Amino acid sequence: QVGGFAWENCGDRRDPVVLQSLSVAPDPISIPGSLRVSAAVSSSKAMASPLKVVLVVEKALGDLWIQLPCIDQLGSCTYDDVCTILDNLIPPGTTCPEPLLTYGIPCHCPFKAGSYSLPASDFILPDVELPAWMTNGNYRVRVAVSNGGEELACVKLAFSLQS
Repeated sequence: QVGGFAWENCGDRRDPVVLQSLSVAPDPISIPGSLRVSAAVSSSKAMASPLKVVLVVEKALGDLWIQLPCIDQLGSCTYDDVCTILDNLIPPGTTCPEPLLTYGIPCHCPFKAGSYSLPASDFILPDVELPAWMTNGNYRVRVAVSNGGEELACVKLAFSLQS
């Protein structure tokens, strides 16, 4: 499917963390603009540090999908421990930002096992200076989360950007 938002789990059935639902509007996503997101995730296992995240980001060029490099922490990057990144963004001991706070969604590791759901919530996408290669177009992203070599979650997303 080219254009249009889509998602799927790509881990095997044994992955402890599974995306149950995800919806994003508008489609295409507009930058700057408002993004309405709703999601539900279930986890049969706590996710603890170090939480490694591997992103593979591809952009459609005609009929080809080109893998984008990792530049300034954007693109097809590997983050060795997202827990540390979260701690730097939101200092431990401070409250989680809205709407996470309202819906009891944690913003620090470890993430306890259980079900988390985010009802439709609006996020403002600021007018950020995106690199030229990250502008209008159709994208595919594969997100794999692991701890100590064990895959915890794998999700594939497809979306369109319009700036």
